[in-house]
Amino acid sequence: MKELMPEQGWMHLSHVRLSAPAVAERGLLFRSLSGFSRLFGRAEMPDVLTVLHLNPRLFWAWLFFASRLMPYGRLPATEREKIILRTGWNCRSRYEWGQHVDIALGAGVTDEEIRCVAEGPAAWSEPRARALMLACDEVHRDKCIAEATWQILAAHYSEKLLIEIVMLIGHYEMIAGFLNSSGIALEPAMEEKLQAFHRRLGLG
Repeated sequence: MKELMPEQGWMHLSHVRLSAPAVAERGLLFRSLSGFSRLFGRAEMPDVLTVLHLNPRLFWAWLFFASRLMPYGRLPATEREKIILRTGWNCRSRYEWGQHVDIALGAGVTDEEIRCVAEGPAAWSEPRARALMLACDEVHRDKCIAEATWQILAAHYSEKLLIEIVMLIGHYEMIAGFLNSSGIALEPAMEEKLQAFHRRLGLG
């Protein structure tokens, strides 16, 4: 099966370093989150959450912060998902990319727009969308948004939203690093949805 793939390929470990624990080992409070996971666009608990919960002291604080960005962020959902997708692509995180292809489609991002996210800033003619992609690339590469990009963003977003954009990119860079380092594989249901997306693009 052919698929969209970063130039250097997806990050891949030879083995899984951190595995999701069995349901009975997850704790009552955590198991009660099964309904909450639907707020993240998931009918079932994603493995990334169960693996992160191996450290509950960090997990619960992280979950509150992460929920302020997604799903309760102030950016339009389509723009948020394009940012997350570009970040996952830059970090070569197939899990982050695959999860958010599905979430992005549910939020109204089109197949062609997702292809453009993979192609990068040059694929976007609209200055605002191109600046969002540039911001992702610049934070990934330089750890700083370039002045020209910042000025374009500042013409469209409030200071509060500019902060949210930078925090969103940085947060998903961190999560991608965790995913790449732990070796978590995309869940079968998400894998099938990703392959269906590739088939629609004519890559199957």
